[in-house]
Amino acid sequence: MNDYEHVDAGGVRLAYRVWGEPDAPAVVLLHGIGGGGPGDWDTVAEGLADRWRVYAVDQRGHGRGERTSGYAIDLLVADVAGLLDALGLKRVALVGHSLGGVVAYLFAARFPERVAALVVEDAGLMYPRTPVPPQRPEGELSFDWDAVLALRSQIDEPDPRWRDEARGITVPTLLVSGGPASYVRQETIAELARALPHGELTVIDAGHMVHQDRPAEFVAAVRRFLTSRT
Repeated sequence: MNDYEHVDAGGVRLAYRVWGEPDAPAVVLLHGIGGGGPGDWDTVAEGLADRWRVYAVDQRGHGRGERTSGYAIDLLVADVAGLLDALGLKRVALVGHSLGGVVAYLFAARFPERVAALVVEDAGLMYPRTPVPPQRPEGELSFDWDAVLALRSQIDEPDPRWRDEARGITVPTLLVSGGPASYVRQETIAELARALPHGELTVIDAGHMVHQDRPAEFVAAVRRFLTSRT
């Protein structure tokens, strides 16, 4: 297993693991709520590392990322900028799952010059939804439960400006839908794909955890998309 490295990303200490050659084009992987840590992105990273330099990040409050007093989605977007600055990465491909997909597409909307290509896994435009109180798993957690509560509340009542920002994304974007087995409203993914001038939609019937439950198909889709764009 790849060892963790740490970096000060604009004031917050983030953890990451890296695969691939140092001079290869960079791909940054962003996990969803409660994700990160060993095993989350390993298969995907190994499937891309022959051609790309792959960074799997533990975002704040997750895995070995720093526990903080604030867990705003906008802070996570700013963390990506801090991470790229600290690692000396001027332009990357971003791949994000669920919350990580939202963070990735907001970053691409705000910093298009830093994103060569964008892959969003089972996340779409965010609309208000009826909150369902999350149940804390028993035992020791690999993430800060306060992060779950804070981030879920923002997903339940999202800032409407985020939808406008997302519709303005100009970078090449692949949206990967998990199909009808996913709890994410799939029409919001299709709506985002239609709104983008360089948007592409592919459906992999795996449910929400596409990259874990159907890794070979996910990696193949990402490789095909990134090959001509990075």
